[in-house]
Amino acid sequence: MEQIPDPVTPEGVPTAIAVADNGAVAFASPAAGDNDRDGESRGIVRAAAVLAAGNVASRVLGLAREIVKANLFGTTPLLAAFQAAAYVPTGLFDLIIGGMVNSSLVPVFSDYAERERRDELWHVLSMVLSLATLVLLAVVAVVEVFAPQVAWLVGALNFAEPDLSAVSVSLIRMTTPAVLFLGIASILTGALYALKRFTIPAFIGAAFNGAIVTVALLTRTIDGLVWGLLLGAVLQVVLQLPALRDARLRPTLSIHHPAIRRITRLYIPVLAGLVVNQVAIMLSYNLAIRTGDQSLNYMNYATTLYQFPLGLVVTALSIATLPTLSRQAADLPAFRTTLADGLRLVLALILPATAGLLALAPAIIGLVFEHGRFTAADTAMTALVLRVYLAGMPFAAADQMLVFASYARKDTWRPALVGFISILVYSAVALALLRPLGLLSLMVADAVKHVVHTLLMLVVLRRQVGGVVGRPVVVSAAKSLLAAAMTGLAALGAAWLVGGLASGGGGPLAWLPVVAAGGAAGLLVYTAAVFALDISETRALPRLLRR
Repeated sequence: MEQIPDPVTPEGVPTAIAVADNGAVAFASPAAGDNDRDGESRGIVRAAAVLAAGNVASRVLGLAREIVKANLFGTTPLLAAFQAAAYVPTGLFDLIIGGMVNSSLVPVFSDYAERERRDELWHVLSMVLSLATLVLLAVVAVVEVFAPQVAWLVGALNFAEPDLSAVSVSLIRMTTPAVLFLGIASILTGALYALKRFTIPAFIGAAFNGAIVTVALLTRTIDGLVWGLLLGAVLQVVLQLPALRDARLRPTLSIHHPAIRRITRLYIPVLAGLVVNQVAIMLSYNLAIRTGDQSLNYMNYATTLYQFPLGLVVTALSIATLPTLSRQAADLPAFRTTLADGLRLVLALILPATAGLLALAPAIIGLVFEHGRFTAADTAMTALVLRVYLAGMPFAAADQMLVFASYARKDTWRPALVGFISILVYSAVALALLRPLGLLSLMVADAVKHVVHTLLMLVVLRRQVGGVVGRPVVVSAAKSLLAAAMTGLAALGAAWLVGGLASGGGGPLAWLPVVAAGGAAGLLVYTAAVFALDISETRALPRLLRR
């Protein structure tokens, strides 16, 4: 669970990113002479490239953010107090605005995106911004007044060190105003995506993380992390304004406009799922803090590495594929083919990434984080947490594609219901295993949640569109799993030969040969397996990148 996510990095925009006039899945090979299909594929590849580049920049700077935190604060309880406080604005953002952008704002904005309807778009955007600003200001005021009660909800009053609870309350009051700017920035991002203006919004997540890194390095204090978060949130608004220089915005309040009613109708089921999800996150914070003042830090560092390949691989592919699924919603054979192709490529890429992380977890964590106040003992514990988390990664990757496919069919109720069920499963598993497993109970519960969510989404889509996971997907997944197993074993063997995975204590340089040898061996073996097993999805990637 990422404590400071990239709030407006595109991690789930349904139906809205119309990157090609007649959308075609980016990794599909066009038939000879099929110029239209080839042009559509190029359009999606170009859009995916922009979004992926922004995603890479954001993820890299997000990793840099965690490296700076590790160097300055290690896994100290004071950093855990900041993590708990920083969850408040980002959690509120996800609940109030983040889910709305993904499920309703961009689809509605897209209806007004044609040039002849731009005046209507600016009117709708003005209404949404005005309403959101009033709501967010009211939320900020409530949190400022009831900060101690909010701290209790996120478990920040459960720290063993009594002073940390008071610090958490103070940090909550400092960080909460960020939700106003994060919300406004996301609404602007939704409008820009509807207008097919991808470049600037694709990189504002990087600006957010870059601001935190810069201010933290300049101040070297916990307060510096807070001010960096606030600056990053403001920058996300400011940087997008030039891309909307043709917009005519003015304060407007009208809750009865058809666009507002449609946004509300689309968002209600998503909101229901988000409420349950936020309750589960608060429960996980409470439980984690009860297992130790440092536990939130272990979760955060492990989650950073866990989400890195998911963000780079799954998000870019899902966003590139989704417009195609939206246009094929009524053509079920084409819809199933596109979805199956997406699942095959996602699994072909995420399975070896999972195997590599599983094999080299201690070395990667040691190389990235083990310096400054982050110790060898912190490396060992974070690696254990990450390895348990990884059990759910392939399911999380496939599940995102399935959820987007459901959104493409304008179905937000069923994914919300599935999310509700999976969160209940998560909570039950975490509570049941807390006593015997401690902190690791949350990682096990997270993996179980992803498995349950994926299976239920398969059932939902099977009933909607017929068979989704046919023989080609099963065969491709089996090949990818075999290639991933070979990759992991090769990485583990090479790492053992050059020094093992239990050394450490010498800082990042002690881990460098282990990661280099293990990574190189894994990559070579996976490349050989791709050709030996004829994993065509992965073999097509170089051609797509060149195009």
